[in-house]
Amino acid sequence: MSEISTLSIEGRIGVVLIDSPPVNALGINVRRALDDAFTRLAADPAVEAIVLICGGRTFFAGADITEFGKPPIEPTLHVVVDKIENGAKPVIAAIHGTALGGGYELALNCHYRIAVPSAKVGLPEVRLGLLPGAGGTQRLPRIVGAGAALDIIVSGEPVPAKRALELGMIDALAEEGRLREDAVAFAEQVLREKRPLLRIRDRQDKVDPDKGNRALFDDFRRKHARATRGFKAPENIVRAIEAAVELPFDAGMQREAELFQELHHSRESAAQRYYFFAEREASKIPDVPASTPPISITKIGVIGAGTMGGGIAMNFLNAGIPVTLVEQDQAALDRGIARIRQNYETSAKRGKLTSGAVDNRMALITPALSIEALGDVDLAIEAVFEQLDIKQSVFASLDKFAKPGAILASNTSFLDLNAIAAATSRPDHVVGLHFFSPANVMRLLEVVRGKATSNAVIATAMKLGKTIDKTPVISRVCPGFIANRVMAARTTQADAIVLEGVSPEAVDRALYDYGFAMGHFQMMDLVGLDVIGRHAAERTVAGDLVARGRLGQKQNGGYYDYDEKRTATPSPIAAEIIAELARDRSVARNADQDADEILARLLYPVVNEGAKLLEENIAIRASDIDVACVLGYNWPVYTGGPMFWADHIGLPTIVAKLEELEQRHGPAFAPSQLLRETAAAGHSFTQSDQSNH
Repeated sequence: MSEISTLSIEGRIGVVLIDSPPVNALGINVRRALDDAFTRLAADPAVEAIVLICGGRTFFAGADITEFGKPPIEPTLHVVVDKIENGAKPVIAAIHGTALGGGYELALNCHYRIAVPSAKVGLPEVRLGLLPGAGGTQRLPRIVGAGAALDIIVSGEPVPAKRALELGMIDALAEEGRLREDAVAFAEQVLREKRPLLRIRDRQDKVDPDKGNRALFDDFRRKHARATRGFKAPENIVRAIEAAVELPFDAGMQREAELFQELHHSRESAAQRYYFFAEREASKIPDVPASTPPISITKIGVIGAGTMGGGIAMNFLNAGIPVTLVEQDQAALDRGIARIRQNYETSAKRGKLTSGAVDNRMALITPALSIEALGDVDLAIEAVFEQLDIKQSVFASLDKFAKPGAILASNTSFLDLNAIAAATSRPDHVVGLHFFSPANVMRLLEVVRGKATSNAVIATAMKLGKTIDKTPVISRVCPGFIANRVMAARTTQADAIVLEGVSPEAVDRALYDYGFAMGHFQMMDLVGLDVIGRHAAERTVAGDLVARGRLGQKQNGGYYDYDEKRTATPSPIAAEIIAELARDRSVARNADQDADEILARLLYPVVNEGAKLLEENIAIRASDIDVACVLGYNWPVYTGGPMFWADHIGLPTIVAKLEELEQRHGPAFAPSQLLRETAAAGHSFTQSDQSNH
């Protein structure tokens, strides 16, 4: 046998154990081990049934996606699973950890499935812009029905074992910690009861009732149209499941293969696969060795119990880490704690938390009215008003009361972290932890590295980000850091375009059609114009709207008017304010810009600003900029983010358009030196990022 597989025989049951750390991915070595093991056991007359089980922390977690795009190596996964499914001896998949993607498809080719209660199974290929390509779209509907299969595969969400048993995705539950014993006992029961070889491919009872039921699929498309807009994979998955219902199994498999290849060669899937690796690459910091020991974090302090401070605190409470929450007065503290409880109770009403879990998390909060209460915390995070002197005062106090070795973190979104650190005697222990609002929901965490921040503090911050289910991205110090800085270029141009006579609706429509969930001005109205315009140094349309009492959706409308259902319509008042400011500034009219021109004006400067971040060594990689924009601003993931998108368009095209815009609109569009050089050399921003993949 190979180094990663072990064969043993217990009575008349053969046991195949695969142990290929870290997650038993179905790469070539694992496939060869499986092929060899099942060949041997098929030929052994002493073996009447086979249990397939994995060592380590999980069952087969899925295909080895580093092999995507490379020539196939035999045996392929299809060859292996065919050998299992078409063998003469019943095979029982024994599942722990996760059986996802190709791992669960392999289990579907086994004749029976047993799992421990903590296990999860599922087909998440949609997140890579793909569909299950080893029979998942054809077999799953045959055991759960087409409707359930649509929900499971299009969502990509893993299904807990107990729910999987109810649905028919597995056949039995093992006792936790006794998977091998219970799987062998289950195999004995199959033999004793002379159960048939249950090939899922032969089952029709779950799909036949929906033959000719086009409404099932059309209704699903309508229901999920908003969530799946712009993505190719969901529609191909629906078509594949339709084939499972309407076609014989082999014809359905052929249809699945065609639809898989269509996705595999698509721009959208290439972007999503790139992004999958980009998130993982973000945790690697070249000059911070992976062996750098992090500082132990067992207790957190949060200064400020407002919306942001409360959201930050919730991240740590969710992870079971105690939080001391500090406010200036009792009323503000009480409001902050009440808001946290209300958020948790809302989750409980939706079935996401139990009432006991709510109480447990709230019990981790220690309320306080003085920074002196943070003397025993390992990490203190300030979330106070975004004003430098206020933050410096807070850090001076933290420096006085926090214990030696404690990390002092700022949630500033654009201020100079080095200036904040200078208010302390320990700038090496000062770091930026920039959460995005709402802080308990948004996955992006910008870890801002000051000029004195130590490697140990950086390693701790990156590890802590993962502990609280964030995706940490490292940034050096500059106004706005990564996401806010590059997206400020879009804001500047959106404001300029409407003053030229293009309506806010036209700008928002161009962004929506590109793939954003909402347009720029819709987003401003949602967040609140009083919040957005707080730091404006000059007169703006947003400022004039606020002066007229228009704060956005929350009060009197903003760029749009809103009815009682918050349905937006163009606002004559906003149009009047825009026209008035344009007259006062003598802005030249240019109202006939089409969607392509609007997008170039809005998004090419984002790419240019990203190139400047790389040029200035603010961001380590172009892919980090993409991750920050996708997670911080909901840049459509199926474009890969601004830098990947720019590479796809072609950097020479970007440079040429920016030069044209520079001639017409001024130096704000001047291409950066790095962008010019990269385009001239025929190089890419993103392909070299992940060449090791």
